[in-house]
Amino acid sequence: MQPDKLVRMANQIATFFLSQPEAERASGVAAHINKFWEPRMRRAFLDHVDAGGEGLLPLVIEASRLVKRPEPLKAAG
Repeated sequence: MQPDKLVRMANQIATFFLSQPEAERASGVAAHINKFWEPRMRRAFLDHVDAGGEGLLPLVIEASRLVKRPEPLKAAG
C-alpha cells in the first residue's frame, strides 16, 4: 500500500479521535489501527513512521508507539 494512502487514512482516524478525551486519543488511534489494519498495512505504516513519518499528524506519531508491529516478512525459498 502506498505511504500517502496510509498517511491519509491514519490522519483521518486521528482527526476523529481529536474529539475524544485527551487521555484516550493515542490509545484510540492505535486500537483502531491494530483492530482494522492487516499486518501488511501496519508494517508499511510503521516503516513510514521509522523513516520520519512525513505528513503524519502528531497524534498519529504518538499512537504509533502503541501499534503492534507485525512479524518481519520471511524470504521465500
